[in-house]
Amino acid sequence: MEELADLAGITVRTLRFYRERKLLPPPRREGRIAWYDEHHLARLRTISALLERGHTLSAIGELTEAFENGRDISEILGLAQPSEETPIRLTPEELADYFEGEVTPENLAAALDLGYIGVDGDEIVHVSRRLLEVSSILVHEGLPLAAVMAAGRRVREHADALAGLFAELLDTYASTTDAERLRPLAKAVVEAELSMALDRRLTKRD
Repeated sequence: MEELADLAGITVRTLRFYRERKLLPPPRREGRIAWYDEHHLARLRTISALLERGHTLSAIGELTEAFENGRDISEILGLAQPSEETPIRLTPEELADYFEGEVTPENLAAALDLGYIGVDGDEIVHVSRRLLEVSSILVHEGLPLAAVMAAGRRVREHADALAGLFAELLDTYASTTDAERLRPLAKAVVEAELSMALDRRLTKRD
């Protein structure tokens, strides 16, 4: 415990306090000896980083609970299915930097529920680098992260419906091998229709 506290730059008393608050997982025990590893050190450094960013210990405790209750990463990423999206691994500090302090326990829970993020050890895995970067830009433009994710949930509902229409069309008129070949055409139709819909909406606002 003394070695771990020294490496983390905290006192043994603070380390014990974190353990009592269940911010730190228990060590591996061999008889009367307690062994800590790099995962414990990474967790302590994460706690320190979050405290420096203004999070309270209560909020960090909620974040920790959300991390540990995250879905299995293979389920989150849908590893059994091919995807054009590129997952990205982040530390909790890096994720916080993307969203200017808006990584609250509530927003984290919403992201877990949407399947945007999963937890793999001490890392967070976002299912899509593209979605992460777009969401970050929207937040930097002044949109609240909670509103961005709420919109994302609605977009997903419509995207699922559009994908269903395309799949139904292929099931009726095309073979299974045609699906991947024709996939870019479906995306092009959706992108063109969205572009025209935005034109109509923005024209009305003017």
